[in-house]
Amino acid sequence: MTSILIQNCHLLRRADPVLIETHRDILIEGAKISGIFPTDKIDPAKVDEVISGREMLCLPGLINTHAHIPMVLFRGLAEDVPIERWFNDFIWPLESNLTAEDVYWGAQLALVEIIECGVTTVADHYFYMDRVAEAVQQAGTRAVLGSAVFSSLGLEGLQASADFVERWQNQADGRITTLMAPHAPYTCDDEYLRAAVEHAKRLNVGIHIHAAERVSQTTSSLESRGETPIQVLAKTGVLDVPTIIAHGAGILPEDIELLKQAGHVGVAHAPKTYLKLANELTPIAALREAGIPVGLATDGAASNSTLDILEAMRLMAMLQKFTSGDPEQMPIPTVLDLTFRGSAAVLGMRHSIGAVEEGYLADLILVDFGGAHHQPLHSITASLIYNARAGDVQTVICNGQIIMQDREHKTLDKEKIIAQVRQNMDRLATRIPEKRIQVYNP
Repeated sequence: MTSILIQNCHLLRRADPVLIETHRDILIEGAKISGIFPTDKIDPAKVDEVISGREMLCLPGLINTHAHIPMVLFRGLAEDVPIERWFNDFIWPLESNLTAEDVYWGAQLALVEIIECGVTTVADHYFYMDRVAEAVQQAGTRAVLGSAVFSSLGLEGLQASADFVERWQNQADGRITTLMAPHAPYTCDDEYLRAAVEHAKRLNVGIHIHAAERVSQTTSSLESRGETPIQVLAKTGVLDVPTIIAHGAGILPEDIELLKQAGHVGVAHAPKTYLKLANELTPIAALREAGIPVGLATDGAASNSTLDILEAMRLMAMLQKFTSGDPEQMPIPTVLDLTFRGSAAVLGMRHSIGAVEEGYLADLILVDFGGAHHQPLHSITASLIYNARAGDVQTVICNGQIIMQDREHKTLDKEKIIAQVRQNMDRLATRIPEKRIQVYNP
């Protein structure tokens, strides 16, 4: 069992209320945190590797609760258009160009970016997911993966999604877990959703799905069938299994009671995507008041532009203040609690990630607050939320393995990956609307 000692760091021990402990050593044995001690209490000669904390802040590895990471391949190709055109004229035609090899290299590029942003866990929902799983296995990160399907793919497509679950559940030393991933209630009919639930129950996994992404979707569903998208999920049994709901900006008050009764549902909030596509915001306060976990997400880089969760955290905090007209909304402890423990709870991992605690998985990052943009450092937590940049993340550990140290990648070849992706830019950017993989018509 490999052991690592992080010497002389400060750490966020608790988010709400905030508790920061200074001058601590963290002992990692195998994949878990085995102890936290005052600095110099552990003999460094008795461990395999020592990392100098240099009085940096040790945080739990950041968590991205909903993304389509290979969509970095389409970054910048669908700008300044409404959601209907974004899907029908841009993204779904562009995705018809994808090959499994494209997805593999796109996932690797995305993993380079998320590691540099301090993200150790991502919930990803996309196509050719075997290749995404291979990329995650190589990168050393943690992932909750689902192979996305539409009704148009037939029951064979759903079976292929279930087969992916069976191949990859608890693989990569337990770093990869899986879910069923029907795309949305407007692209999967009721019988298809019921069939997805049957697979999820048989395989003892949950479901990751887009639902009530915007108010107009909820309105359209009410007009066409007399039910909200969340009510459709309840009726078809989706809420009977652990569920990640992507976005939920169209969740109504009556939906919240259904989600509360389900008891194992979390909602992923991706604020930058909502800003770029002029969308409403997830009703975070109402969901959290009902005890429904909310976590941070980026969505894909085609709508978000980056996979930077620190940016999402900052936007979330400020947007809650702005839209409510109340600067006391979303105070620092709430932001931190949602970013770490809330995001872990959305993924059903509340007791294993999202905290720097003995017995938790050793998914940790070291963040340097020495930059001019942090000075003078009156409040380390305020600076984390409102000032921190991806470049401040110096070292990333996942499952007890160092995957980036002092900004140097240990598992991925960044230059090779970027060069490979650039080779296919022109082909991937070719847009033929008639070749779209699906039609957006909620």
